[in-house]
Amino acid sequence: MLSSTFVRSTRSLRPAIRIPTLHLRASRTISTLPENPQIFIHKDPFDSTKSLLSLLPTTPPTPQLAIGTSSSLPVTPQTFTSNPLFLPLLSSVFATHASSDPLVQAQAAAFASPGGFNLSRPNDGAGGASHQGGAGGGNIGGWIHVSDLRNPPDYGRIAWPEDIIGSLEVDGNGRIVEGSWQDSGSYRVVTREGVLGLSEFMRGRVVMKLQELEQQIKNNP
Repeated sequence: MLSSTFVRSTRSLRPAIRIPTLHLRASRTISTLPENPQIFIHKDPFDSTKSLLSLLPTTPPTPQLAIGTSSSLPVTPQTFTSNPLFLPLLSSVFATHASSDPLVQAQAAAFASPGGFNLSRPNDGAGGASHQGGAGGGNIGGWIHVSDLRNPPDYGRIAWPEDIIGSLEVDGNGRIVEGSWQDSGSYRVVTREGVLGLSEFMRGRVVMKLQELEQQIKNNP
C-alpha cells in the first residue's frame, strides 16, 4: 500500500518541463560524504548549483527517493532542503523493522536490567525527552527511544529530541511490544552534528525499500 501510494506521490513532484536524462560514464566514481560514506552525492538534475544526497548510488539519481538537496558541502541545516517524501518513508521502515535491529534489542534488554530504571529517567541535558516508567526491580514496562547514531548520547543519557527517530514500548522482561512504534515528531535529518546516521541493520532495510521503490518508478514512468 505504501509503495503504490509513494509511486503516485512522486509523479506530482515531477517538473512540467521534462528534464533530459543525465548519462554519466560508468567509470566515473560517485562521491560520498566524508563524514558519512554511506550517503552518495549526486548533481541535482533540476538545479546544477545544488547537490542531491541519496542512500542509492544509481546514476542518474532518482530525486523522489533522495534524502534531500544541499547548496553547500559540507552540508549544514541552513543549506539543506529535505525531500518531503523521504522522512515518511524512513518512518515506515523503522515502524516495520526497528524492533529487529540488534542495537535496539540490546537497548531493550538493558532497559529491563536491574539498572534499567536509571536509563529511563528524564535527562535535563537532552531537552527533557524521557522514557515512561522503568523496568528495573518492578517488572514494569516503558518506552525506549531509537535515535540517530550521528550524535550518540552518553551511557544512561537520552538523545536530543532532534536525534530521536521514534520510540518503542518494552515490557518488564525486555521484550519489545509488537506494533508499538511511535514517530518522535521532532527528528531532523540534518543537524549540526551531521547527516542521517543509521545502524548497519536499519540502513540495509532502508536501502532495500528504496531499491524496491526505484524499480517501481522505473517500471511506471
